Amino acid sequence: MSEERLVHVVDDEESVRKSTSFLLRSAGLETRTYPSGVAFLREVATAPSGCILLDIRMPEMDGLEVQRELNAREIKFPVIVLTGHGDIGIAVQAMKAGAVDFLEKPFERGHLLEAIDTGFARLSRGEDSGATEREAKVRIEELSQREQEVLGGLARGHPNKTIAYDLGISPRTIEVHRANLMSKLGVRSLSEALRIAFAAGLGD
Repeated sequence: MSEERLVHVVDDEESVRKSTSFLLRSAGLETRTYPSGVAFLREVATAPSGCILLDIRMPEMDGLEVQRELNAREIKFPVIVLTGHGDIGIAVQAMKAGAVDFLEKPFERGHLLEAIDTGFARLSRGEDSGATEREAKVRIEELSQREQEVLGGLARGHPNKTIAYDLGISPRTIEVHRANLMSKLGVRSLSEALRIAFAAGLGD
């Protein structure tokens, strides 16, 4: 592709900014880095269009606050958020606010580049490519009742242990249901499953 693809890397850790920027550049992408959400918001009005790789846990202004401000300013750059392990509740909030994807640190190179590709695909279309409500409901109807309950718990931002407690089953059984529902939905990541769940109205 001759068109330059730019990724805005927003993270308060210098080592993460440098390593992520190097990884992206080695894949043929251009990068701009910012040490904080505040610094990024200061420049975003005049920044070239691109994807945003946004760390969630930052001082002064966290990633969710940055995302809300971008939405308030109607800046439509695709956002991919970086979360700590087990931050399902935060990831769900980010997805509901329009994030393309979320990645748990430490993330794999392939997963990052796949998420970036999804972001640029959305940017080129100028709209969300998620499932429609009808399509989503049809796909969810293929799940068992228990699998739908597990998906509903995930869409509300609950971790496996909480869903297990609410349903009166073991966390291990939740993992099995989670794997099965993702297989039936034809998705490879939790973020894809959440997009379908949100389109169907789960988690509201």
